[in-house]
Amino acid sequence: MTSAPGNVWAVSDLHLSYADNRTLADGLSPHTPADWLIVAGDVADQFAAVRTGLARLRERFAQVIWAPGNHELWTPPDDPVRLRGRERYDALVEMCRSLDVRTPEDPYLRHHGPDGPVAIAPLFVLYDYTFRPPGCATKAEGLAYAHRTGIVCTDEYLLHPDPYPSREEWCAARLAHTEALLSTVEATERTVLVNHYPLVREPTLILRYPEFAQWCGTTATADWHLRHRAHTVVYGHLHIPRSTRHDGVPFEEVSVGYPREWQPRPTPPGLRLILPAADG
Repeated sequence: MTSAPGNVWAVSDLHLSYADNRTLADGLSPHTPADWLIVAGDVADQFAAVRTGLARLRERFAQVIWAPGNHELWTPPDDPVRLRGRERYDALVEMCRSLDVRTPEDPYLRHHGPDGPVAIAPLFVLYDYTFRPPGCATKAEGLAYAHRTGIVCTDEYLLHPDPYPSREEWCAARLAHTEALLSTVEATERTVLVNHYPLVREPTLILRYPEFAQWCGTTATADWHLRHRAHTVVYGHLHIPRSTRHDGVPFEEVSVGYPREWQPRPTPPGLRLILPAADG
């Protein structure tokens, strides 16, 4: 597909295990039949629920583009699908393809709008504990600090790196693989980079618990928005929906979050416009 006259919207962190979030997600609809949707991870925790959620969104939108979050990669004890690590990711990719949902392993779609052709690149690069808490020089120090404070990401128990020895080694492999895919984008094209985690550390500086940042990205992607000519960077994970700029590039945090987080807001979260339709 080479052209797309519709709008491109984005959302993340739907967490469809919550009834209120499922109801909210059922109201996420395109403005036109030609609209596309970016889903930047954390659709649900269980494999079947991820499939159901993406299938419903795919029924409404002309294209759905998915990047995995940490929750999709969990192997919860009550999930009948017992796959772990890379095997789980590979199975999620095949499931998405069966739904005609684009993944980080598929050729990038191009959106043709007022800003010209833009390659929409869903990424999966994980994290490597380099967003360390203040005063911590190593991963071991950062994890020790987190355990002392009691702020430890559930990934430590449910996100398995198999067959890699560690999550940071899986991250290193994903970085190399993703760089190779991004190199296929023409030097004249701009990109929308879609990753569950922020590509730069700055968005994590407002976290209430700074020790959580070590599960939020990698310093290896700090210049990707410049090197890969980003029109916009889309991410989630932090559950702090907002728009910021880094080096002049828009960064859009598009998470819904848990009901306790979004219900107190004046208006419920919805879709974020990333690229307008060709006709404006």
